[in-house]
Amino acid sequence: MFNHIVHTLLGFITSHADLALPTVFFVTFGESFAFVSLFFPGTTVILACGALIAAHALPAWPVLMGGIAGAILGDSCSYWLGRRYGHLTEAVWPFTRHPEMLTRGYEFFGRHGTKSIFLGRFLGPFRAVLPLLAGITKMPSARFWFANVTSAVVWVPALLAPGVLAGYGLSMLGTHRDWMVAAGLAITLSLAAAVVLLRRRNYLRGLKLDA
Repeated sequence: MFNHIVHTLLGFITSHADLALPTVFFVTFGESFAFVSLFFPGTTVILACGALIAAHALPAWPVLMGGIAGAILGDSCSYWLGRRYGHLTEAVWPFTRHPEMLTRGYEFFGRHGTKSIFLGRFLGPFRAVLPLLAGITKMPSARFWFANVTSAVVWVPALLAPGVLAGYGLSMLGTHRDWMVAAGLAITLSLAAAVVLLRRRNYLRGLKLDA
């Protein structure tokens, strides 16, 4: 199922490069929004977009801008919901089924405070939960927005970079564009499988992720 979603999204993005900005916006918003992030393949799709950019199948700036904007808004919505509805959000799926998400999020938040919003962007299990907890605990808006924006500006290029570098490496070897795209998709589906296993281990089995 996860791989199918990834393949569908990448197929749509590749076929509709002119819609790269809103499509990637949707992808990173979903990855960053607390109530859908658990099963959303945003990280995997953005990794693949880097290879597609290198293959000239996608425009770089719309992907970058859409990704950053979606990440910022996804965190912002989670923060607002936490601030507005507080602990009521804990009674909503997926937290009713996976309460360990909030438990570990509170532990991480307690250790790192404001820094957790920035650090959590790069840690899949905490990415979308921490902004919600920041809202619940009434973190000052200025602190949240600073961490939210700066982490998004770093996170999206960091995800795109490996694919871009790998794609340019293939182009230097004289690899045809179609083969570059195919290689990017193959690598992405492999990453998707790894992400599924990692998320199952961290969420469903309740194992701790070292900070």
